Amino acid sequence: MEDAFDLAQISLRSLLLSDTDDFMVWATDERVAKFCSWEPYTSRDAAVDFIQNFTIKCFLFREICVGDHAIGSTSVRTKAGDDVARAKSAELGYVLGSKYWGKGIALKVVKQMVEMAFVELPDLERLEALVDIENVASQRILEKARFQREGILRKFLFMKGKSRDMVMFSVISDEARA
Repeated sequence: MEDAFDLAQISLRSLLLSDTDDFMVWATDERVAKFCSWEPYTSRDAAVDFIQNFTIKCFLFREICVGDHAIGSTSVRTKAGDDVARAKSAELGYVLGSKYWGKGIALKVVKQMVEMAFVELPDLERLEALVDIENVASQRILEKARFQREGILRKFLFMKGKSRDMVMFSVISDEARA
């Protein structure tokens, strides 16, 4: 039986170029990428490009760390842009190295990001998360973090060669602050 994981070891911080090797450990793992929009990374150059260019597109982008090692990432992306009707909404995402699945890390991180999102974005009313219908573990994490399951969006995304059903979850500011 595996020892319990000490969640106090988990921290969130900005992604650094020096994290490229750690990033490659989980970003090259097919099990990790299975429910993500991206294919497993195959080159350090692609990882460096992601670190330098994608992370700045997110309002909050944090590495999930054990000590000083990056083991995954989480982000909150605002919906504002050109869509004024969605200006009070944002989307939560997270990914974690498979070695760390089932240890309570993702739940801790989701709860932290919910708190951060509603503090850092005082006008935010809705934080949502889309989960592949087959990703039951991630659905459980969101439910434990007090997100409400809103329903299934049929054939919502075309990803990795097929149309995918997604489950929409959300937490509203009043619920998050309660």
